[in-house]
Amino acid sequence: MSDFDLIVRGGTIATASDVFKADLGILDGRIVQIGENLTGAGRIIDACGKYVLPGGIDSHVHVAQPSGEGIVMADGFESGTLSALFGGNTTVMPFCLQEKGRPLREALTAYHALAEGNCYTDVSFHLIVSDASDALIGQELPALAADGYASFKVFMTYEDLRLSDADILKTLDVARETGATVMVHCENEDAIRFLISRHERAGEVSPRAHASTRPVAVEREATHRALSLAEIVDVPIVIVHVSNGEAMEEIARARARGVKVIGETCPQYLMLTADDLDGMDWEGAKFVCSPPPRDKAAQEECWRGIETGVFDLFSSDHCPFRYADEQGKRNPRGLKSFRHIPNGIPGVETRLPILFSEGVMKGRIDLPRFVALAATNHAKTYGLYPQKGTIAIGSDADIAIWDPSESRTIRHVDLHDAADYSPYEGIAVTGWPTTVILGGRIMVDEGKLVGEKGAGAYRPAKTRQSRHNTNTMEI
Repeated sequence: MSDFDLIVRGGTIATASDVFKADLGILDGRIVQIGENLTGAGRIIDACGKYVLPGGIDSHVHVAQPSGEGIVMADGFESGTLSALFGGNTTVMPFCLQEKGRPLREALTAYHALAEGNCYTDVSFHLIVSDASDALIGQELPALAADGYASFKVFMTYEDLRLSDADILKTLDVARETGATVMVHCENEDAIRFLISRHERAGEVSPRAHASTRPVAVEREATHRALSLAEIVDVPIVIVHVSNGEAMEEIARARARGVKVIGETCPQYLMLTADDLDGMDWEGAKFVCSPPPRDKAAQEECWRGIETGVFDLFSSDHCPFRYADEQGKRNPRGLKSFRHIPNGIPGVETRLPILFSEGVMKGRIDLPRFVALAATNHAKTYGLYPQKGTIAIGSDADIAIWDPSESRTIRHVDLHDAADYSPYEGIAVTGWPTTVILGGRIMVDEGKLVGEKGAGAYRPAKTRQSRHNTNTMEI
């Protein structure tokens, strides 16, 4: 009988704190030994000359989400998790959306049904709170947090999703009592609606107007307000998809006051600018997302946030809609005004190659920082650590083997999502995950899919209280 099911031999292993050469021994889906010259396995992978890293965790992904009348999101769980897998991810965290007037538990049942048997990666769900009723606040959310749905998202924008400050306070208070984590999309909806009216009166309705109706001030003010609300309730908070230095300053000032705040940014704020929304023949619609990309100076500020620790998380905010589709970016109303272009861009597969190439290979960050931003901090923030997000004895054998010498030019034809474009088309990257292992099962082997749909499973998350009770860590 073999000692191990699988050995990963001779690679350079990196965690969020260390880099070292060793072999990994894997048995029954877990890492059971880290050492030298391990033998006795059914399969041995030669990782010499490559990096052996924890599988990526993308904690901000939208798939199979209701998107409004006549609009259909491009990715369901099958294509979304397949694309994530080829990008070096072994866990994704999509959002279950509570539609107004519908119990969250009912929405979750339907969402689980969509995921069941269709996933190439493991999944864990966030809950979007859009209707903060007394029943939801007093009964549903506490019960769901105890059942492993330990993170809630609230919006300060989008008329059909935004919560009032009073409802945000109530949601934050549930998080304080239950140990759940609250994510906040920070943009001032009233200011946006004012600017939209001004633009429409002037006849400015092209995709480029999406950026100018959501200026930095709209995000900065909402960020300050969200942090103030969290300070009042005295609860940690996650500020998602930060796009600029002024919002970063709000995070830094709140931390200086003692507020526990986790910052997140995304590839679009490092690689795109508002000028991309100026594309000919309405092609700027491909880049419509919220907050919108800013300018080169904002890109540099976001890189500074990655380098200095303002940002703890690097997520894709994968939210895919097809461009050449009447149910996507070029829907009939969207062709008349930016207001009706679906917000969101694809990016789950390219998130980590972009960060690796632009960050590690260009000397902005080291390997441990990459691992923290790619996986470890996500697991710690959302209650999946140490089962996920690290290479350690007893952790799930979720591993991405990276070839730092592999150079590619991003082309959508080579990707695996169900959108019909990539916003990063033509960008050259160095470094790519060539082998991906999920729970000890080889899913991608030297760039080829060998694992099966349905290999991924739902994973419940721990609240802060349950993490403390089991002596696990959080950032």
